[in-house]
Order: sequence, then C-alpha cells, then structure tokens
Amino acid sequence: MIIAVNTRTLLKGKLEGIGWFTRETLYRITRNHPEHQFIFIFDRPYDKEFIFSENVTPVVVSPPARHPILWFIWFELQIPRVLRKYKADLFLSTDGYLSLNTRVKQLAVIHDINFAHRPKDLPFWYARYYNYFFPRFAKRANRIATVSFYSKEDIVRTYHVDPDDIDVVYNGVNTLYTPTSADEQAETRNKYTNGIPYFLYVGSLHPRKNICGLLRAFDAYRTSTSRDTKLLITGDAMFKTDDIVKTHEGMRHRNDVVFTGRLPNEELHQVLGAAMALTFVPFFEGFGIPVIEGMSAGIPVICSNTTSLPEVGGHAVLYADPFAVSQIKEAMIRIAEEDGLRETLILKGQKQQQKFSWDKTAEILWGSIQICLNS
Repeated sequence: MIIAVNTRTLLKGKLEGIGWFTRETLYRITRNHPEHQFIFIFDRPYDKEFIFSENVTPVVVSPPARHPILWFIWFELQIPRVLRKYKADLFLSTDGYLSLNTRVKQLAVIHDINFAHRPKDLPFWYARYYNYFFPRFAKRANRIATVSFYSKEDIVRTYHVDPDDIDVVYNGVNTLYTPTSADEQAETRNKYTNGIPYFLYVGSLHPRKNICGLLRAFDAYRTSTSRDTKLLITGDAMFKTDDIVKTHEGMRHRNDVVFTGRLPNEELHQVLGAAMALTFVPFFEGFGIPVIEGMSAGIPVICSNTTSLPEVGGHAVLYADPFAVSQIKEAMIRIAEEDGLRETLILKGQKQQQKFSWDKTAEILWGSIQICLNS
C-alpha cells in the first residue's frame, strides 16, 4: 500500500506536541512495516533526520502552510495533486487537517477541538477556519484517531460522529525524561534561579494555557509564605500574550518569575528534573504531555482538574480548578510545606507514567490505519 502522510509538523528543533506525536509514531510505523511505501509531504525543506527508513519518499509541496489562506491552498489544491501523482491508497494527517477535494481514504488524528469551545483564544481567521473546516473534516474522515477518551467524547458530542469510527491513541513520553542527580539539580538551580527552588511551567504561552492564572497564584503563594521560591516559565509565545505581559507587570513578586523561552530537549530535561513541581493548569487540554514528562522526570505535578487531565494524571497528581487562583496557590503551598507529599506524588507518578509509551501509541495508530485501508 502507498500511504501519504502530512508531515508539515516535523520541524527540526521546533517539535511541539503534535510534532512529537508525528515523529514518534511515524518513526516506528515506517520501520516496522517495510512492506508499505510512505510519502512524507512537507511544506518546506525538510531535515534528513525525519526520513526514517528506505520506504519513505519525501515530497516538498509549496506554499508553506502557516496561515488559513495557505492551509486552504495546501490541503484543497496541492494535497489532492500529490495523492493523484503517487496513487496513494490513504492520506494520514497527524494534525487533523484533511482535504475535502479528494476521494482517497483519509485518517485524521484530531488531538482536541479546543477552538470549538474557546474561539476567542485564537486570532479571528484561525478560529474561523478551524470552526468551519474541522466539522467537515470529521465528517469526511474515513476514520479518526484522538489522544484521550475525553477528546473522543468531545468530538462525538460536538460533531455528531459515530463513536465506533474513533480510536483513542494516547500520547507517549520521551525516554529522555528521567530523574536527574542531586548534583545536576543543584547545577540547574544555580544556572536559572541562583540556587533557589522553583515551580515550573512547560508549554506554549497561549491564553488557554492559563499563564495569567498561574502567575496570580504564584504571586499569592509568595505573599502568603516566607519561602524564597521562583517560578520558571518555559516555552514560546503564541497568540494574544498581552494579558500575560500585563499580569506579570502587575505582580508584587514579578522579579521571582523567570521566562526562559523555548529550551532544547536536553536542557528541558535538566530543568524538569530540578523543579519543586510542575505547575500545569490549562483551561483546556486534549491530553497534556507535560504531565507525564514531569512524572517521568521524577517530580510532583500540579495540574487542572478539567478536560482530559484527570484521565492522564490519574491518582498521581495534585489537582486544582484552573479558574480558581486560590486552589492553585494552595496546591503550591502543600507541595512546599506538607511533609511527605512530594515523595508520595513522585512514587505515584513513576507508576502512572508507565501506562504511556510511544510503542503502544504507534501500534494502536497502525491498527487505525489498517481498519481505514480495509474499510
């Protein structure tokens, strides 16, 4: 079979959640199934590290699809031409975008539909595109994969898709994220916070990630305790970050917040391993990879009690209502002051994270591909 794949999220040094899903699943699938041919469709020059095996043929198709107008051109005009040229039997799209202009079978990995519930978090034309096309993509797909049972139920409820046509394919976790030594932790704290303990946020700076709520909670935590503690925020700025800037500027303890920007994987490993806890309290999440990264790195996790996060965190994390700053603050206080809590959460986290692996993810996704091809 000839399987064409949307690989535009494979960007060297810039892999986000969907990019990691794409890389880790395709790395395994292409190598495990040499009897099939894979056409990797990029929207810009690609790095050879993403050509995982000899049965992969890379194709670059312009224009670079990074805007709603360019998405339309790429998926509705260019993708159908590529599918015809290579006589593809299936189009796999790991970021959920499909083409409405082809008869080739299509499998969409729709990670979540946050834009259906929080359109104001996005620029107008982005939200307009998502909320016009994704309901149509969901109807057009021969099969859908998604990363949590929460997201499956949300897609079924919002887009009226048959639940039997949706497979749950959990994310895995990068094996890089393991506990670090005491010396490494001390060195990392010295590098970023002059040796002071810190809470950590990992992810993009985006309205639905609730960075403003986290900043307010940390400010309240510092005001109510005498503990010298920092907050590290790692990740790239995305959309509508003015409120984050204003909230930070209005903090009493703003000098205790460190924005690191995006960090290389190895550096992020060190920063995770040295944190007091991961503080990840978004309003909406389709899975929440940082939660299992924190568990794998051997630190406790504070996260939201909404959407998919209780499904991923299980009984191994400390939950807080993302809309209640006081609950986030109290969770921080408990991590800092409650005897034995950190150790208990770390042990539970180490057990919980074992439920997730990219090998399992790739195996289940391959099962979805087989069902789609044979449908």
